[in-house]
Formats: sequence, structure tokens, C-alpha cells
Amino acid sequence: MRTCSVCDREYPRAEPWRCSCGAPLDYATQPLPDGRPGQFSRTSGVWDFDEFLPMDERVSLGEGWTPLVDASEWDASFKLEYLHPTGSFKDRGAATVIAEALEVGADRVLEDSSGNAGLAVASYAARAGLDAEIYVPASAKKTKVRRIERTGADVVPVEGSRAAVTEACIDAVESGAGWYASHAWNPAFFAGTATTAYEIAAQRDWNAPDAVVTPLGHGTLFLGLYRGFRALEQAGWTDTIPRILGTQAVGYSPIADEDGSGSDDAAANDLADGIHIRDPPRGRQIRHAIDETDGAAVAVSAAATARERDRLGAAGFHVEPTCATATAALTQFRERGELQDGDDVVVALTGRND
Repeated sequence: MRTCSVCDREYPRAEPWRCSCGAPLDYATQPLPDGRPGQFSRTSGVWDFDEFLPMDERVSLGEGWTPLVDASEWDASFKLEYLHPTGSFKDRGAATVIAEALEVGADRVLEDSSGNAGLAVASYAARAGLDAEIYVPASAKKTKVRRIERTGADVVPVEGSRAAVTEACIDAVESGAGWYASHAWNPAFFAGTATTAYEIAAQRDWNAPDAVVTPLGHGTLFLGLYRGFRALEQAGWTDTIPRILGTQAVGYSPIADEDGSGSDDAAANDLADGIHIRDPPRGRQIRHAIDETDGAAVAVSAAATARERDRLGAAGFHVEPTCATATAALTQFRERGELQDGDDVVVALTGRND
């Protein structure tokens, strides 16, 4: 069963994709393992954590178990999520959302994306033998569009804002064109991104860090981290939940702007296109996660993003601009007192440079 995140109305697992009140749906329960963690093969992708996952079907391209490395120059550790098969953390959610599609009997999946999620969903759909239709901004990077097309998926370019892309995809879903494998709406996607938390804890001998920093657009990884660490605490595998800190792009920072944490820079950060989300459908849940973990969000300028991307590249971390907002925000979090000297911080490097 799925339940509404606002009004608690219950629905069957396959349909609909959102509540009649307009709010996102979530699984009614979070599966939890019995007993303490055992040894993991580290060869089954996200499915090493199947005791936490609500689906029985499996699809994998070898995602998961990305390295957790020391980054002393930043006084942090980096979780190298850009080393996934298609180049971003979205592979985690794509694996589980396509497994869910198989579980409910879907034969064609639809997704809207600025690039990474669309490529991940198209790739895992191809792996599972499902048709895919990916809606992208007409301005999307041509390299990503070509990679999506190579999977055999149908690519639908949409003129206008990122919100217009979502609207076009939803219209197609509502007309019966396919099952909505959305990284923003579908709870199966978040079940996959929660495995990032499970891995971080496992790689640290089941000790949670003080804080985790990640780019924040739709909140796909932000909420996945919160839900994953919460499930670990509920299972008794860890003792604490880290503070979840999000980084947004100036001009696209609805969460950071609410408490005055946005930037005074007049120019929008058009470099970080992966988090150009002005009205995330799970905004209420993002704010709740911030409150529950004593988290925060800040907005990062284009100039800071560009500088930090170059700095990361010079250190051997070849990431896309959206990803660089996370390390760029470390200075802001420390200046604001959100992070203290000596805090144990993990930063998610979320997407590979094209």
C-alpha cells in the first residue's frame, strides 16, 4: 500500500502516482531487518540492502558501493556518487523504481528530467526490457540527450521552464501513455537513494557522521539520506541521525530563501542546472527533514560553483557544476556556524562531468 504524505489517504501500490489532494505518496511502512548487520557481498548493487527495500524484483547495472574517500583539503570525506554506471547517484533510484515498475506490471515508463535522472531511468528500463519515454528541457545538454537516445528510449524535448517539462510528462501520464517513474514523485526512487545512507554507515563501521552535505533540488538524495539514516537508527544499526545539509542554486533556492539563507547575489546560478527546481513537490518533507535533523540549506552562486568545480578537478574529482555546489557550500555552513571545526562531515559528489 501507499499512503498520502499529507492526508493519510491510502492507495493500491500500482496507481495512482499522487494523492487526490495533490500531495506525494509514500510506502505505508518502511521494511526493517531483524538483528544486527552481517557481511555484505558488495556485488549485488543496492540489493545488498534488500531487507530495507520494499520490492522483490531486482534490476541492476552494478550500481552502489561507491568509494568513501578522505578529502583533507575540505576537512571532509567525499562519497563518490558520480562513479555510478550512468554517472550519477540517480542510478540508485533508477534501479529500485524500475524494479517497482516490473513489480506492478508496467511495460512503459515515463520520466521528466534535466538529464541525469532521465539517463538513469532510460538505462535501467533498457536493462529490464521496458520501453521508456523521457521528457527533457529543449535546452538540455546534447551529450546527455544522445546518451538517453542510445538506450532506445524516446526523448521528448519541451520548450520552457523545468516546470513545463514536468507538466508535459504528467499530461502524458494522465493520458495513459505509461507508468510514472518519477524521481520526484515515485516513492520507489527514494527507497533507492536511501541506500546511500546505508553504505556510508557500513563504510564507517556503522557510525553515522555528524553531517552530510548534498545538492538539493527535488530532494531526491536529501530525503533519501534522511530516510536511510532514520531507518538505520530504527533498526538499531546506528545510534544517531546526522544533520542533513542541502545546497541550492541562487535563483532556484526556495528552501534556503525561507530562513534568509539564500544569497544576495542578483544573478541566478545557471551553471547548476540539475537543481533548478523552484517548487519541489516534496518541499514539505524536505522542510520536515531539516527540522528533524537540525539541518539547513544555503544557496550558492554561479561564481562559487565555477571556482569550486575547478578546485575539485585540480584535486582529481571530475564532477558536473551541480555537484560542485555541495563543496562550495561548506564555507557558508562553517561561517554560519552550521558546521564547527572538527565536525565529521561527508559530502556527496553526485554527478560526473560530461
